[in-house]
Amino acid sequence: MTTAVAIGDATRPVAVSRPRWMLWTALGLLAVFAALAVGVAVAPEAPWSQGVDDLWRSGFGVGPESTLPGFALAQMFQHLGQLPGAVLMMILLPLVLVLIGRWRSALFVIAVQLAGPGLLSQLTKNLVDRPRPADDTAAGLFGPLVQVDHGSFPSGHSVSMAAIIVTVLALIPASAVWARRIWIVLGVLLAVGMVWQRTLINAHWFTDTCAGLIGGAAVALLLWWAFLPWLRRDQERRVWFLRKG
Repeated sequence: MTTAVAIGDATRPVAVSRPRWMLWTALGLLAVFAALAVGVAVAPEAPWSQGVDDLWRSGFGVGPESTLPGFALAQMFQHLGQLPGAVLMMILLPLVLVLIGRWRSALFVIAVQLAGPGLLSQLTKNLVDRPRPADDTAAGLFGPLVQVDHGSFPSGHSVSMAAIIVTVLALIPASAVWARRIWIVLGVLLAVGMVWQRTLINAHWFTDTCAGLIGGAAVALLLWWAFLPWLRRDQERRVWFLRKG
């Protein structure tokens, strides 16, 4: 992004630097995510967090007789991390942004999806190779109540949710202070809800969901920092159909 600075009778565009806190926060979150991944990869069958995960599972995981996984709220979180969520973020939202003349923002949205739920999630799942919760009939515990893919760490649904939260926040202009505040509150609720749903159906261990949120937020924040000049350029321009003349 550039801003005009008067010099005599002329003006000279001056580049506005990206906030350093954003870059360092993203790198810090990536470092935490990497440390968690290494900690699990050392002993994927019983990592350092297993005690916490077992305790959480015993309190929040349900069996096939429970009606909670079928409720609309739980199903919303289920679908946001699957095909409907991917269609929303990879096709519908970018298409809307392009139609209103914000193709740079559309590229940002697609880049976050490819780097977070795409690359980070799938690559780490295969490298860490942590088993998902399994049936333990003696303890009254159950495995995943839905069909799942390979690897429990990190939760791909949590990566997707964190990516969505940060992506939408980045698309809201900084001048819309209350809109950002409201979205942050909703984002926290969405993040907590995703952790609840993924552990409710025994699809992931508790720390897998937390790591997913950290990883998804880190990637989205890093790309927000990278795309910031383009995003600001889009936000400073009125939507084409609202322009006068």
